[in-house]
Amino acid sequence: MVISRLDGPKLLSLVAELADLLTDTVNSGASIGFLAPLDRAAAVAWWKERVEAVPAGALAVWVAREGDRVVGTVSLVFPDKPNSRHRAELVKLMVHQDARGQGLGLALLATAERAAVGAGVTLLHLDTETDSPAEYLYGKAGWTRIGTIPDYAADPYGTLRPTSIYYKKLGDGTTR
Repeated sequence: MVISRLDGPKLLSLVAELADLLTDTVNSGASIGFLAPLDRAAAVAWWKERVEAVPAGALAVWVAREGDRVVGTVSLVFPDKPNSRHRAELVKLMVHQDARGQGLGLALLATAERAAVGAGVTLLHLDTETDSPAEYLYGKAGWTRIGTIPDYAADPYGTLRPTSIYYKKLGDGTTR
């Protein structure tokens, strides 16, 4: 597996593959903001909407490739407010169902965490479906669960589910 950070043009060139990964992730039951069955055209459009945020510095995207195939991704969203530049939100950690159980989720997570430290980020946060496989992953990686919000979002099948909120402190806590 090779994990690499994408610039805007590279993200645009991989939109179709990332859309395939997104549809696979949602259609296999992961709750990442979409309902199943996710239409491929909608997934392509969603990724295209993110392209401009990368060169603007609001979004960082990494992909994991196995040979020529995209099998995973993770992103960081950076706030634009002066008082919150010390933090970022970890979003859209996805691993293709054929590549799960091999440590790729942890590798993607570690890549994003290292990049966050390099960017001066001292606090990461995320939300994930309560009792999902992702919760195990974040706990294993040292993230702290701070609570749950009931009925926060619908799972891919339309059932309202609670969401767990996590954070992870990085570095010394000073602002950049």
